[in-house]
Amino acid sequence: MSAYRIAVFASGEGSNFQALAEAATAGTLGGAEIALLVCDKPAAPVVQRAERLGIPAFIFKPKDYESREAYEREIVRRLEELQVDLIVLAGYMRLLTPVIVQQYAGRLINIHPSLLPAFPGKDAIGQALAYGVKLSGVTVHFVDEGMDTGPIIAQRALEVTSGANAESFANAVHEVERELYPEVVSWFARGWVTLDGRHVTVAGAHGQK
Repeated sequence: MSAYRIAVFASGEGSNFQALAEAATAGTLGGAEIALLVCDKPAAPVVQRAERLGIPAFIFKPKDYESREAYEREIVRRLEELQVDLIVLAGYMRLLTPVIVQQYAGRLINIHPSLLPAFPGKDAIGQALAYGVKLSGVTVHFVDEGMDTGPIIAQRALEVTSGANAESFANAVHEVERELYPEVVSWFARGWVTLDGRHVTVAGAHGQK
């Protein structure tokens, strides 16, 4: 049986990429392996992480292409060559077009630092703190053509303590992300995730290996 292959799209530090790679090495990613890193910033630290881990990468400069659709067609070609099963967005700072979203519908996920549908878009942590919520957290969701509007797969809540500031709460949120994302990817690799309209069912995810 061939391994379940994921492609991770990232634009920055790559802490979630690192967490996924470590989970794959430890055997806790449900048998999944990272087949490819896709990065739109050649100087991003995540590129060096992939090099150290020996993970293949497609690094590109968007300005070298005539349109977003043009570089996404190139990405899709590479994903198909590698027979990628799931795209995992991990701090990828570009909106996707239908070229990828439609091709990988139901096989494209993202992680967001709030309890969606609250605080979509940029600076979700700052939005939550400014609003004065008592609970926020992390959401893993399918990607559709909206802004953080896809069906929700998993959420984990965090209490916003009275002394929390943007930096301390962001650190807490990112720690949860690094735990939750590999767990959710393992569900996909094990075939546990079912999507019906906006409703996601995860069979066997609780208390089973």
